Amino acid sequence: MDFPLSLCRLLSLCRLRLPVWLIPIVWTVVLGLWGLSRENSVWRDEAATWQVALRTPEEIWHMLGQVDVVHGFYYLLMHGLFALFGPGTTTLRLPSVLAMAVAAACAAVIGRRLAGTWAGLGGGLAFGLLPAVQFHLQEGRSYALVAAGAAVSTLLLVTVLAGRGGAMCWAAYGGTVLVCGLLNWLSLLILPAHLATLVWTGAGRGMWLRWAAASATATAGVLPLILFSRGQSDQVSWIPPLTWHMMISPAVLLAIGGLGALLDRPRAGRLSAAAVGLPLLAVPQLALIGLSLVQPLYLDRYILFSMLGLALLIGAGLGAAIRSAAPRFPMASTWILPVVVAVAMVALVPQSLAKRSPDSRVDDVLAVAADVRRLKTSGAAVLFIPAARRDTALVSPDAFTGLRDVALVESPRDSGTLKGVEADPARIRAAIPAQRRILLVTDATKVAKPVSAERDRVKLALLKEYFTVVSDEQIRGRRVTVYQRRAPGRRAVG
Repeated sequence: MDFPLSLCRLLSLCRLRLPVWLIPIVWTVVLGLWGLSRENSVWRDEAATWQVALRTPEEIWHMLGQVDVVHGFYYLLMHGLFALFGPGTTTLRLPSVLAMAVAAACAAVIGRRLAGTWAGLGGGLAFGLLPAVQFHLQEGRSYALVAAGAAVSTLLLVTVLAGRGGAMCWAAYGGTVLVCGLLNWLSLLILPAHLATLVWTGAGRGMWLRWAAASATATAGVLPLILFSRGQSDQVSWIPPLTWHMMISPAVLLAIGGLGALLDRPRAGRLSAAAVGLPLLAVPQLALIGLSLVQPLYLDRYILFSMLGLALLIGAGLGAAIRSAAPRFPMASTWILPVVVAVAMVALVPQSLAKRSPDSRVDDVLAVAADVRRLKTSGAAVLFIPAARRDTALVSPDAFTGLRDVALVESPRDSGTLKGVEADPARIRAAIPAQRRILLVTDATKVAKPVSAERDRVKLALLKEYFTVVSDEQIRGRRVTVYQRRAPGRRAVG
């Protein structure tokens, strides 16, 4: 597809006075549908969504008491979609595409209200091109939905600050923030960003009180989730502590956003694109960095919604450039936006293609399932190292039909976990030598971490002692090794 040409055709529709939000919606949906299946690949984070969505609501509720309660609302939503449309990569990812389209539309409407049509159109189009947005545009997780909710809540705030909304807008604002918080409670970092906008614009006492009431109500609704999830904090124990090199990306984003704010010529006490966009970009970034000094939590996907602020500021900068050029170059000025966006699109083509490749993620659970289907034989057994790699069997159970999971004593569904409950090392030590053929599913060498769990060390030691490798294949971050039992009396050498 020739995206620059398509963009020019879309922008030419502006002369027909179509709604400014329509073009960003179409543009973002086209970007989202482009390579949506990623060559029919699904990586480990999406596999968690897939396998949980296949469970019953009762099984999901049971699991949330043990693990992943922060994603519970999203899992229940995806369960409903899987029940209606069936499991598949389209059902898994299309909600994110549509959510990002909503966010792009909101960026366009906010930009138009605060800085003019060109700024709105530029912000809406820029949002879909941002690398972080393109990555999560096709991701079967909740972050795109949070971004859409953040965009809607920001639009509602701008509406009431402009004097166009009343009690219903505030109720919708509180409800949207609540839903975002239930999808991911770190999305509540949008509230201090909105607070900064209220300070910047010199909002009156009545506005402050209504915002405080809506924000407090939403926060109170999310608070039980926050408190309960603290008991599952070991799930984020893998996030590394902050380092200086991790600050490079936020610094670059803030620099770009700051330039856009300067071009918008913001003034204190005035509602502007800078007054909305700069806090939305900077405050969540800085707040999460601050939280990460206490407990490592800094992952850019947790504050993906801050990219809405960057898009608004980019749009404001483009709008300012077009207004400056219009008096002297009226015809040429109308081409500034399409040329800039087309050049950006061309420059980002390698990255866009990479993000739509299976290699853009750390692994692919469907590819390794295809290998298992091909390599398995009647009566063979299967092992997983670590146990979390059982996700491929949960997403593609047909590929594992006939294989005995010799380490498993309680299934993920029954145990209310993502990976099931495995036997103690002694029981595993007794079960493995009794097998004739074993398929080991693990991580590919380049992404594998050192084995730490005792039961996993036992698995590897017994495979080395009693079995011979007859096949070893690696594909897209996963590895399938086939072991054949050696003849009685023969032991491994060395």
